[in-house]
Amino acid sequence: MEYLLGVDFGGSSSKATLIDLNGDIVCTASREYPMYYPKDGWCEQSAQDCYEALVENIKSIFIKSGVDPKAVRAMAVDAATHMAVLLGTDDKPLRNVIHWSDRRSEKESQWLNANYLDLLRKHCMNQPSPLWTLPQLMWLKEHEPEILSKTRKLLFMKDYLRHRLTGDYYTDRIEAMGAMMMDENQGCWDSELCQLAGLDVSVMPELKDPTDLAGYPTADACAATGLSPKTMVIVGTTDTALEVYASGSIHPGQATVKLATAGRICPVTPEGICHEMLVNYRHVVPGMWYPGTANKTCAASYRWYRDLLCKPEMDEARERGMDPYEVMNEAAILTPPGADGLVFHPYLQGESTPYMDNNLRASFIGVSSFHTKGHFSRAVMEGVCFSLRDSLNLLKELGVAPETANIIGGGAKSPLWSQMTADILNLPLRKAKSDDSSLGSAMLAGVACGAFSSFQDSVDKCARFDKTYFPNPQNVEIYNGYFARYKAIHDVLAPIYSKDWSKQ
Repeated sequence: MEYLLGVDFGGSSSKATLIDLNGDIVCTASREYPMYYPKDGWCEQSAQDCYEALVENIKSIFIKSGVDPKAVRAMAVDAATHMAVLLGTDDKPLRNVIHWSDRRSEKESQWLNANYLDLLRKHCMNQPSPLWTLPQLMWLKEHEPEILSKTRKLLFMKDYLRHRLTGDYYTDRIEAMGAMMMDENQGCWDSELCQLAGLDVSVMPELKDPTDLAGYPTADACAATGLSPKTMVIVGTTDTALEVYASGSIHPGQATVKLATAGRICPVTPEGICHEMLVNYRHVVPGMWYPGTANKTCAASYRWYRDLLCKPEMDEARERGMDPYEVMNEAAILTPPGADGLVFHPYLQGESTPYMDNNLRASFIGVSSFHTKGHFSRAVMEGVCFSLRDSLNLLKELGVAPETANIIGGGAKSPLWSQMTADILNLPLRKAKSDDSSLGSAMLAGVACGAFSSFQDSVDKCARFDKTYFPNPQNVEIYNGYFARYKAIHDVLAPIYSKDWSKQ
């Protein structure tokens, strides 16, 4: 028996998935790591934290499964895109990685919109914002020029982690779109855009396809992880591209709704849709795209709420041997749709689709002495769903809104949250037994090494569904009213957040 391994890195945790060539999941392992918030609006990760999680997850996979490492035919690593790891002459990171949700490069983004918008839309198919690597690097050029002067090589997070395994300096062309420094039409780095970032093209990684072979584990990597030196390490690609793929969405008309660190709705299309409110990427299936919405803090909002306000529930969960979210949801289930008027806006880091407004902030509105912890828990989940509905309305305007979709991400593990999403979006949502990026990485590795004959073959064998959430008509009607209230509150608060009140 041979196996395939995929390892994913999200906003706050890593997951590894081992599958056999029949598409059965043999074993999984996961590990959390911290996010760092050095200033308001800033968000960073440590590449070393992620590497340690990579090592521990791979070791754990072999220990838990008992699988001989020599039986792992191929593997791939994925992570969120936009996140540059800057390496010095010793191949060590020069600083923490600026996360895609970081807002510090707002000024640089505005400058790019004023001076380079046409070129960026033509070459990169996307609109400048702090989401992208280019304005992040421009910020470093202005505020930490010594870092860029010491940079010998730039890799992206998943490429850095793979580099620690093989020693390669590659990235894939889907990942490179997130840099906003590649000419998408020519399939190469754009020297003018690289110069704007303060870097020479020679610093950028070599461009490959996601299914290309990156190399094999080095002796040091084998010693650290237990991997076999004969395991093929595939270039791989970004987490969202692989989530869309792992969910079975590989043809036009299919779509995903994502409840993860970020929230997204991604229809599969035969061409890109260059729009200021969408994040536009190629699909892993050649010729396909997945232009999607981007909501910054989705499941991240529920984790923030858990860590800040739900210590009693976390303590109770430890005593009962449960996931803290399950305890939190027990009270939320007893709360009626609409949380008795309590509304949460999930703008912890500003918001992308459909506002592109980094000044927005999260809020609980309508709090009364009547409200309980269950109301607050439900309001956070509903607020996230309302933000997704805000984005779905844009897709409807563009004529690419799905009539059904596959629901993915950590939040989709909750039946309560999944049903709530179906009700608020008024959309049937199909749930796969496993749909995360680590499965997508394993599937991609299988296609790359020939274990699967095609992308369709890999989906047929690996994408398995166990439930569909159909909208409850009564709840749909209730949520229509509460969504109107959610929008009205946003419209009132948005100009308040954009004003500098310190100068009154």
